[in-house]
Amino acid sequence: MVSNPVHGLPFLPGTSFKDSTKTAFHRSQTLGYRNGYAIVRRPTVGIGGDRLQFNQLSQAELDELASKAPVLTYGQPKQAPPADFIPAYVAFDKKVLKFDAYFQEDVPMSTEEQYRIRQVNIYYYLEDDSMSVIEPVVENSGIPQGKLIKRQRLAKNDRGDHYHWKDLNRGINITIYGKTFRIVDCDQFTQVFLESQGIELNPPEKMALDPYTELRKQPLRKYVTPSDFDQLKQFLTFDKQVLRFYAIWDDTDSMYGECRTYIIHYYLMDDTVEIREVHERNDGRDPFPLLMNRQRMPKVLVENAKNFPQCVLEISDQEVLEWYTAKDFIVGKSLTVLGRTFFIYDCDPFTRRYYKEKFGITDLPRIDVNKQEPPLVKQELPPYNGFGLVEDSAQNCFALIPKAPKKDVIKMLVNDNKVLRYLAALESPIPEDKDRRFVFSYFLATDMISIFEPPVRNSGIIGGKYLGRTKVVKPYSTVDNPIYYGPSDFFIGAVIEVFGHRFIILDTDEYVLKYMESNAAQYSPEALASVQKHVRKLEAPASESESKQTEKDPGVQELEALIDTIQKQLKDHSCKDNIREAFQIYDKEASGYVDRDMFFKICESLNVPVDDSLVKEVTCKQLLLPAFTFPNPVWIPLCGL
Repeated sequence: MVSNPVHGLPFLPGTSFKDSTKTAFHRSQTLGYRNGYAIVRRPTVGIGGDRLQFNQLSQAELDELASKAPVLTYGQPKQAPPADFIPAYVAFDKKVLKFDAYFQEDVPMSTEEQYRIRQVNIYYYLEDDSMSVIEPVVENSGIPQGKLIKRQRLAKNDRGDHYHWKDLNRGINITIYGKTFRIVDCDQFTQVFLESQGIELNPPEKMALDPYTELRKQPLRKYVTPSDFDQLKQFLTFDKQVLRFYAIWDDTDSMYGECRTYIIHYYLMDDTVEIREVHERNDGRDPFPLLMNRQRMPKVLVENAKNFPQCVLEISDQEVLEWYTAKDFIVGKSLTVLGRTFFIYDCDPFTRRYYKEKFGITDLPRIDVNKQEPPLVKQELPPYNGFGLVEDSAQNCFALIPKAPKKDVIKMLVNDNKVLRYLAALESPIPEDKDRRFVFSYFLATDMISIFEPPVRNSGIIGGKYLGRTKVVKPYSTVDNPIYYGPSDFFIGAVIEVFGHRFIILDTDEYVLKYMESNAAQYSPEALASVQKHVRKLEAPASESESKQTEKDPGVQELEALIDTIQKQLKDHSCKDNIREAFQIYDKEASGYVDRDMFFKICESLNVPVDDSLVKEVTCKQLLLPAFTFPNPVWIPLCGL
């Protein structure tokens, strides 16, 4: 039911109706813009666009309601908490009152003046009520000036009272240590501070002037001199005015010559020139400040003055037609002084202003004299010659005395004595190479590979070390960015190409499987699965194969019996703990084999009593057995370790 807004019923429960079809409930906009400015406007309609049911208050009525104190509703307002205490040294830190004053000083021993007026500044420090009196320094006054009274609390009378900022005002006299100072004025901050504290300031007075100083400011009497140029006027006018130029002397054309920087000073008071050297740190030169002492520089000499002994006598005006003047020193031009040609490339701001006012020259830009360095030549490494590693060969191009490449010390410490061993076959079309087997040893500490071929009796091939420790580059890798074989490249069935020879991985030991399982992130799932599958195949028939092999091969039983006999001889020997370390030292390739002579040499050095006939028989039995009959190295079972 749609309710009529003008139904005359009171707004009570049961007498008001709601429009169930209404869907808009937004409030009317009360913000707007007029001429680019944000303004507030009164709402014209209610929520959802309904007509307002009450008369809105005007702005004056709203202001009246806002100004009314709600005492009847909320009671008396609570008093605000007292302000925090701020000490004087914090509130008045770096706030100083400054007064301009003067005092009169008697001059009894002079006929030109009877008294002297000295102008001072009185400073009052609000943080600790201390005062100081400072007299501005006047050049060539002949009077000790500066700080007359250092900062302290000054006594006001004989009762021990001190001066306070309330005692200071314009147009009053204060006595400090027997001297009477007349305060004539103060600065703007002092005036604002005193007026804010309720002090009525007196009108400012005019500063008194010193009669003798004003007398000296009068124009001097003019003297007529017969000279065309008044040197005294030049001295008084241009005293302490010096033109500064920055110049270079380029002597690179001569042998061992160089480009050096100098500073040329031109003194306007007497037209003299001085050339100073610019020294840099560690330039290797003696620290002489001057290249040429201050003197007048001749520009054009008379013809008869060429034979003048200049090294003995000074040049006078009779031998010189023209001297160097300020107009001869221009930025961007060369200047020859005592046989050296200087190029002026810059000057200071005062020199620029002087040339603009005197000669009307406004364009004196700085000239860049820095020589551009040649572009750096990119260092190119020569092609790899095939000897040694690429990193070692590249060190010969970086330094005269090559250094070894940096090694990963942390990796070497973590992976010390960790070796991965693999059994591989040579992939070759030659029939004699099909039965050859090789032991790959991958050293995790240095990423190097060594290859050992176990000797096979009556094979016609000399076994032993096939490849020493070295890094092997993968095929199809560039010389500039070589890629070496890593642990992830070795798995069952992998093809390893070593310097043109291809090897196929056939078998691994248990340590390789443990390493791969502990570092599974380095290997692909296929590589890890191939090794695990191969190990399971070997473990299943392990017990059966061992029993059959022992029955079929009586040489193995005889070899084990001989090894047990040698172990009984070494069981109670005192050097038993050092035998394994000695064999590891001499077995550098970690192949598990040592020469017969080396075996007897180690036993002799450790005083091991080994029967020569037993060792010979063990050696013969080992040579008759096929390769990889025993997984452990030969010297391990012999030593009983």
